[in-house]
Amino acid sequence: MTWAVLGSIAGLLGLLISGRVRPAIAFVSLAGAYLLLGLVDTATLLAQYTNPALATLLLLLLVSLALERTPLLDWVSQRLLTGNEKTATARLMGASAILSAFLNNTAVVSAFLGAVSRQRRIAPSRLLIPLSYASILGGMTTLVGTSTNLVVNSFTLSTGGFELGMFQFSLVGVPVALLTFGVLLWRARQLPAHAPEDTAEKLSYFLAADLEPGSEMVGKSIEENALRSLDGLYLLEIEREGRLISPVGPEEILQQGDTLVFTGEVSKVQALQRFPGLKLFGHQADDLLATNLVEVVVSHESELSGQTLQDVDFRSMFNAGVVGIRRGGKRLEGQLGQIPLRVGDCLLLAVGSDFRQHRNIDRNFHMLSGSFKRPQLSRIESLLTLTGFAAVIGLAALELLPLFHGLLLLMGGLLMGKVLSPAELRRRFPFELWMIIGSALAIAQGLESSGAAALLAQGMQALFSGYGVFAAFVGCYFLTLLLTETVTNNAAAALAFPVAWTTAQAFGADPMPFIMAVAYGASACFLIPYGYQTHLMVFSPGRYEVRDFLKTGLPVSLTYSASVLVLTPLVFPF
Repeated sequence: MTWAVLGSIAGLLGLLISGRVRPAIAFVSLAGAYLLLGLVDTATLLAQYTNPALATLLLLLLVSLALERTPLLDWVSQRLLTGNEKTATARLMGASAILSAFLNNTAVVSAFLGAVSRQRRIAPSRLLIPLSYASILGGMTTLVGTSTNLVVNSFTLSTGGFELGMFQFSLVGVPVALLTFGVLLWRARQLPAHAPEDTAEKLSYFLAADLEPGSEMVGKSIEENALRSLDGLYLLEIEREGRLISPVGPEEILQQGDTLVFTGEVSKVQALQRFPGLKLFGHQADDLLATNLVEVVVSHESELSGQTLQDVDFRSMFNAGVVGIRRGGKRLEGQLGQIPLRVGDCLLLAVGSDFRQHRNIDRNFHMLSGSFKRPQLSRIESLLTLTGFAAVIGLAALELLPLFHGLLLLMGGLLMGKVLSPAELRRRFPFELWMIIGSALAIAQGLESSGAAALLAQGMQALFSGYGVFAAFVGCYFLTLLLTETVTNNAAAALAFPVAWTTAQAFGADPMPFIMAVAYGASACFLIPYGYQTHLMVFSPGRYEVRDFLKTGLPVSLTYSASVLVLTPLVFPF
């Protein structure tokens, strides 16, 4: 049974890396299997989902919904990008880090994303990766700065019976952040400068237009239909009966039912207005010109991830039609309506007048452009919300009031003051995160009861017995770092914590440096954009390629890791 349990963990990791199964489904399924096999009982399983530290994490995320709507983030974002590029970058990074130490870093990046993308003084591609990295560096300095630290706190409470302090992470986190900041600021100068007038910007969106039956264009060539001399648009390919025609020659004859794929400037969509019988994703160009064009990024909470536009009734869900899609600097191939959407994809939407009133907008999208803004709190509501949150954090830091108690009181006040509504809490409740962490805690219990944890401890002790406890600590850190680059950061923390805890036990060492190795390692996602939600948020707006993250992230990751490995044992001795 012991080896079977270890095999199941390896299988879980394989599923997470492959991306074929959503993390929540994988974790819940394995926890259910452990329940059926008797590795955990029902009471133990249910207790993990009501873990006090996990409940604190959920409360914090729900309270953050009100903090996101305060004018503070928008006010700060409008005053950051002044001075020369280096000064503006440093100011943006500093503000992002400080705010992310106390607010959800996804909300911070979301608030700054629109302002950075819309301004034209500095190329957004020079700013967005530093923004994302800085939010990570700020978030890992406090207990509430990132969900990863709260996940580690949940495991610490469940396994060790004690909780981590509000600023316990700061003792190492702040020096590490400051050291890494300098390297990040230096590497930011090497990022590509995709100016608005660059060809790459003009070729960033892909617009699919269907040729209606009976159109005057049917039976005529590309040349005869004057499709070679469009203002700001270029005919890229034709999708015909399931096959692609690319490149499209001037003599190509259009047929009924063809889908014409254009690439070009979204502001030039009116160039298609003069062609009779041409519809953009099912909408006449005339209709599009009469509506607002809004650019959005698919959120990490979105239910659209993994689905195609043909799978979902997009217009009914959002009262909007998709005009174009882009994904970083990569050219999307095939019929756009059949391409599975990913977190971080940019969509250009033609929206109706009540688009903003749809309840699922905030959950699914981050706004980049357009005339729509998030509904904000009034000045008095904002002041009371921020003051209340600061009081909760302060009292928790002074150990005068447990964080859970303070957040629960604040949540009650926000509901009574109608700053938040029960309907909004239902819509934005982080069910997937709750299922992942609760299930991971149950899986950790299964590892313990099956003897797999003891076997892991023996293995780690045998592996590092000739090198000492410091080598084991380094091994746990790099295991977590490897996991966070290949699966999500929270899943990485959940998988690495049992290994780190058993390793500390095997060496008879204090578990604190190993706990911190997992916490800091799970936040060390600097190399690949797919492991962290803020990287995905900036990937398409910055028109980045994976190599941009590698070139910038490698020296950042090396500096961060070296600092963590040197400072952690000094602050938290073995």
